[in-house]
Amino acid sequence: MLTCDEYHMPTTLAEALALLQAVPHGSRLVAGATDILPWAREGRAGDVNLPAMIDLSRIEELQGYEVAGGRVRLGANVVYQQFLTDKALRRHLPGMPYCSIWFADDQIREQATLAGNLVNASPAADGTPPMLAHNAELEIARLEGSDIKRRTISLADFVKGPGKTDLGPHEIVTAVICDSLDGYGGSFQKVGQRRSLVISSVCAAACIKMDKTGEVVEDIRLALGGVGPVPMRLDDIEKMLRGKQLTAELIARASAKPAERVASRTRRQYRRTVVKGFIEAAIHEALEDCGARVPGSAEREDAHV
Repeated sequence: MLTCDEYHMPTTLAEALALLQAVPHGSRLVAGATDILPWAREGRAGDVNLPAMIDLSRIEELQGYEVAGGRVRLGANVVYQQFLTDKALRRHLPGMPYCSIWFADDQIREQATLAGNLVNASPAADGTPPMLAHNAELEIARLEGSDIKRRTISLADFVKGPGKTDLGPHEIVTAVICDSLDGYGGSFQKVGQRRSLVISSVCAAACIKMDKTGEVVEDIRLALGGVGPVPMRLDDIEKMLRGKQLTAELIARASAKPAERVASRTRRQYRRTVVKGFIEAAIHEALEDCGARVPGSAEREDAHV
């Protein structure tokens, strides 16, 4: 059970930051609040009484998004459902619709924020691999006197371990800023221990852009989650494939390499097997998404004739 002594709903960032400095230690920030109730109810924290909760959902400056200079600035209150319904976000963030459709259910997607998912810093967080692929940074605000000071940090540096981040005690994430990958194909692969509302055992994200011929990889972004204490970008595999004409053999060889990085404490062999299949499937799906030929697809079609 979750209870709190005070519940605050500030309408400005300055008000929220001032409250954060004033409330007792152990108080919590919430936005979508989709994780805090299960956290309290399902034994992860037991019965919980918080001194105060600060609800950020009414702060106007944390809403919405903007695209400029090849980057997308997502306000901290942008929810997962927007990646499915907003045409501009679907175009600029091609991996996120695939991620979002796997994320919980319709009701939760209408409430759950991307920023909150990243701040939770779960090794299996759905949003972290695609955001790593988009070179995401987090914009963070704090109050110094009466002035709001901001800093940015890469998502790769922000997540320190399971449930551990670089966020200070009186800081609030105000935005997620990432590359626009307009013209890329995207993919997200995920598996868990049940078919609905899946919590990832392994997840993988891919974004691919082909050159004008449609045969050579101009750029590729790959990331993995659920295989160690923090999600990871597969920079060396990207270098292996970037600038190359893809073949089924090359994709299979590249997809096998990340399996050795599985560092989870449980089900390691299972995860290693899944990782190879997921990287290969993610590359294939991202190629299909950008309209490119998938190596080996003609052979598979011939086999079914």
